[in-house]
Amino acid sequence: QVQLVESGGGLVQAGGSLRLSCAASGRTFSSYAMGWFRQAPGKEREFVAAISGTTNYADSVKGRFTITRDNVKNTVYLQMNSLKPEDTAVYYCGARAYVTAQTISVPNMIHYWGKGTLVTVSS
Repeated sequence: QVQLVESGGGLVQAGGSLRLSCAASGRTFSSYAMGWFRQAPGKEREFVAAISGTTNYADSVKGRFTITRDNVKNTVYLQMNSLKPEDTAVYYCGARAYVTAQTISVPNMIHYWGKGTLVTVSS
């Protein structure tokens, strides 16, 4: 069992930056592919970025967002730059063991979810 806790969300103006963190429990963090997803009001949950041995990004965030992980701290990060109002959403961290960053780009491939952190980008 893996527990995920997101943090770092908040209110930011368009063009600003935020860094989200997702802290994971467990002793085998390095074996998990980790992903960030987001869900805006009235919309389905969508893929943002994932990391395993490689990284994978949604086209909408390429060049603006960067996903990294620290296997000592059992934490994955999402650095978000040049934020836009359309980035407003609840951001969720997801995990699944022994798969690639491409595999977990689909929400129903995730085994463990955090509860989310709200990001609001004002225009």
